[in-house]
Amino acid sequence: MSNSRSRIALLFFSFVLTFYGLLMLRSSTQPLPRGSTLFIKQCMWCGIAFCFFLFFAYIHLQKLQRFGLWIGMGTIGLLMLVLLPGVSRSIKGSHRWIECGGLRLQASEPAKVGFILFFAYFLSHHMEENQGFWKGFVRPMLVVGIFCGLLIVEPDFGTTALFGLVAVLLLFIRGLRLAFLLPATVVSSLLFSIAVYCNPVRLRRILAFLDLENNRTAGGYQLWQSLLAFSSGGWFGCGLGQGRQQFFFLPEAHTDFIGAVLAEELGIVHAVILLCCFGAIAYAGLRIVRQQTDCFLFYVGLGAVCFITIQVFLNLGVITGLLPTKGIALPFLSYGGSNLVANACLIGLLVNLSRDLYSPFRMLQK
Repeated sequence: MSNSRSRIALLFFSFVLTFYGLLMLRSSTQPLPRGSTLFIKQCMWCGIAFCFFLFFAYIHLQKLQRFGLWIGMGTIGLLMLVLLPGVSRSIKGSHRWIECGGLRLQASEPAKVGFILFFAYFLSHHMEENQGFWKGFVRPMLVVGIFCGLLIVEPDFGTTALFGLVAVLLLFIRGLRLAFLLPATVVSSLLFSIAVYCNPVRLRRILAFLDLENNRTAGGYQLWQSLLAFSSGGWFGCGLGQGRQQFFFLPEAHTDFIGAVLAEELGIVHAVILLCCFGAIAYAGLRIVRQQTDCFLFYVGLGAVCFITIQVFLNLGVITGLLPTKGIALPFLSYGGSNLVANACLIGLLVNLSRDLYSPFRMLQK
């Protein structure tokens, strides 16, 4: 697959997924008093996301890497804003959103793009092969720990796990020794478990996940309804707008669990089509990443692919009962402007890399 074909695949399947998202949003919000308003808002966010896509698809990334350190500092500052009283908005005990002129921004979503650009800059400028304990392990882990620490304080355990998984994968590809990586993974998992244990809400979710049958009317209610949606949809679904989960059986059906509504109304066949679309995006993205000769560009592309695909796996794991319930949106489908814009930026970065602007031959021409 050439770069031009990979680029077309990214654009086409991203459009298909966004279309599915708008279709299911319109269906799942029918009973809500503000259903039409939510749909119109999401359409407006699609326009904003397209503008950000164009920006990241055409910006010169090798010039942008000069500001890698400043991008990282700005991203950390953005994540710190949600901890300031009067700036952030608390929803269900979590401080993840910044209110500005009636616009609500989830800070962790643009932080994905900032983290990729900064971490790619860090890996390409401050890490070399066979480095010692301090430079090759402690320093990159401190960098990752700052981002994950700010996310878990919000608290946002799902996004913290997402950032951690992406960072560990990039460090592994970069050549971090397994003798360092494996103990760090064990310790990080232990600390993450302690944080969950100290948070009563998350602990109840874990306990409900472990004994779903006896908690189907309490902590496991949302997951139980999600599984009912999958089972009642069958192969071809009960029909668009005919599902029962949207009628307040499945709370917040248009956000993190929109995949369950799709499986109920359109069936397993369309769910498999969605998986194929995400798989095609991952494959096209990796083909583009594979052809990068610049270290910074390579990690930018790989980070973008990892953020999209790992987020898909986490969301599907939650709605199918393979993972405990956590707030992870399904890219391009779940309602939310911040997530849609962030994913459009990630696709924009991959499209940018596919334009052959950074090949050695083109650089010599310039």
